[in-house]
Amino acid sequence: MLQELSSNITKQNFGYSFSSFKDNFKFGKLNHIAIVVPDLQKSAKLHKEVFGAECSGEIEIPEHGVKTVFAKYENTKVELLHPLGEKSPIDKFLKQNPLGKVHHLCYEVEDLAEAIVHVKRMGVRTLGKKPKIGAHGKPVMFLHPKDCDGVLIEMEQK
Repeated sequence: MLQELSSNITKQNFGYSFSSFKDNFKFGKLNHIAIVVPDLQKSAKLHKEVFGAECSGEIEIPEHGVKTVFAKYENTKVELLHPLGEKSPIDKFLKQNPLGKVHHLCYEVEDLAEAIVHVKRMGVRTLGKKPKIGAHGKPVMFLHPKDCDGVLIEMEQK
């Protein structure tokens, strides 16, 4: 599936027709808010015992360089992130924000390939050339925060 998605994105990015685009393209619902935290277990306990969230177990995602716990609430999820080693892309972020900080917002999209082409056509840069598989096992693509009011945005295939 990911290979087919990447192939479609490549074809669309190199001069193929945009006629299949909908004029009313929009993101779907907010899937989660991600927070980089200094202590994953302590943060999971806070969300579970103090805030009443249902928390997943700890998940290691080596391809993204993170460990994560999802805290599920009635209307969304909070993804608690912690670096998986010193080469993690969020290690520097945590060092700059030792108490933790909101890292990104994730929105669902019906068609990730279409969403990538749409945002690029509108002048928004992506971080990376191809989607990766995210924490939910679905393809994701991040958008450059400099093009999104200083906020890192993740698009996730619905």
